[in-house]
Amino acid sequence: MKLSQIYSILGLEFSGDDMEIVSLSSLALAKRAQMSYCDSSKNTKYLPDCQAGAILVTKEMVEMVNGRAVVVDNPHLAFAILSKHFAKALIRDFKPSNIDESVTIMPNVYIGNGVSIGKNCLIMPGAYIGDDVKIGNDCIIHPNVTIYADSIIGNECIINANSVIGSDGFGYAHTKTGEHIKIYHNGWVILEDCVEIGACTTIDRGVFEPTIVRKYSKIDNLVQVGHNCEIGYGSILVSQVGLAGSTKLGRNVIMGGQSGTAGHLSIGDFAKIAGRGGVSKNLEGGKEYGGYPIMELKEWFKTQARFLREFGSKKIAKR
Repeated sequence: MKLSQIYSILGLEFSGDDMEIVSLSSLALAKRAQMSYCDSSKNTKYLPDCQAGAILVTKEMVEMVNGRAVVVDNPHLAFAILSKHFAKALIRDFKPSNIDESVTIMPNVYIGNGVSIGKNCLIMPGAYIGDDVKIGNDCIIHPNVTIYADSIIGNECIINANSVIGSDGFGYAHTKTGEHIKIYHNGWVILEDCVEIGACTTIDRGVFEPTIVRKYSKIDNLVQVGHNCEIGYGSILVSQVGLAGSTKLGRNVIMGGQSGTAGHLSIGDFAKIAGRGGVSKNLEGGKEYGGYPIMELKEWFKTQARFLREFGSKKIAKR
């Protein structure tokens, strides 16, 4: 798409040299033929090194981008509007698939264009495998699993019934009058080798980059993994865990049932989060945590004991 067309979509007046913009990308990853955006002062640190050919910024940031500024009131909203125009096609041109002859495909399975499936896999009834998906050797895809386009599944993975891999992330920009404008996610999901996904679990694809589940991780039923998350090697997520976007788990992190995280934070290697723990800040590895606000588990137990001593006795006395 020409830069002049982008100006037109955003209702801006174009002048200067035109150029072709092939896609949108982050400030850190963008190349010359791509467009990026900066929506807050905390991200201006990335502007000097950004290689994007055009960058959506506010007027206060113009001098930081050396003539590549596309000035808008709300860069995040402008990016959301443009994301629809750069979204990948839901139906793609035909490409032959490469499915090993040892694969067992049961009735009512849909396989898209350009799919690759390795040796000795079992694809059970009702599964949907989108365009350009890659599945390694010895995988089991249980009934009614949906694997969206571009997802990459390693060797010896198990995906249980009704799970969804690679769905669009939950991201919106907001207008002044309260409308929510969808951000189309063009990333993908990577499940590395020996990953198991429980039933009815959803893993969203990233905005520009992949959501990644590292080797030997095990995810229970009814877990939500947001866009651009990274789940470290050998981690375990118990039922009803929820990870907000861009959460990073180190290796062998364990999260108990119904625990969850806010977005854009990190949990260190070998940390353990007790059931229903609410993670709202970065956590050091090698420790056990619980409660909300999150704290070390032994402190949480002490806090609960103090609470019961103070308020539990008063409640009994009142009765």
